[in-house]
Amino acid sequence: MAKAIHSMIRVQDESRSVAFYREAFGLEVAQRVEFDTFTLVYLANGETGFELELTVNKDTTQPYDLGNGYGHLAFSVEDIDAEHARFEKAGFAPRKLVDFNHDGKPFARFFFVKDPDGYDIEVLQRAGRFQ
Repeated sequence: MAKAIHSMIRVQDESRSVAFYREAFGLEVAQRVEFDTFTLVYLANGETGFELELTVNKDTTQPYDLGNGYGHLAFSVEDIDAEHARFEKAGFAPRKLVDFNHDGKPFARFFFVKDPDGYDIEVLQRAGRFQ
């Protein structure tokens, strides 16, 4: 059986990205590994063993082209209304809260926010399949 362990995104400014993921999602640096041309920063929290790997390429000066293939990361939270308000207060500019139905029944309640490099992140109310 396979186990998902991390997802990687490329970021331009390590300190800006670490600060965003710390404040927004409570992720802390689990490990930082320095190489000649790049740095890997693994972020995690006590909620799960899954990590977010930030890759900082040292010679990159322009923003990354995210293309049209990237989808989004997703985090679940206990109180979506409180988190949306907290994100607004922090200046993260979350998009509107969405109540998403399927076959006339509630399926998900969520909002999206962008990280400092423009990656979309979905924040979901913990319920149903989104634990």
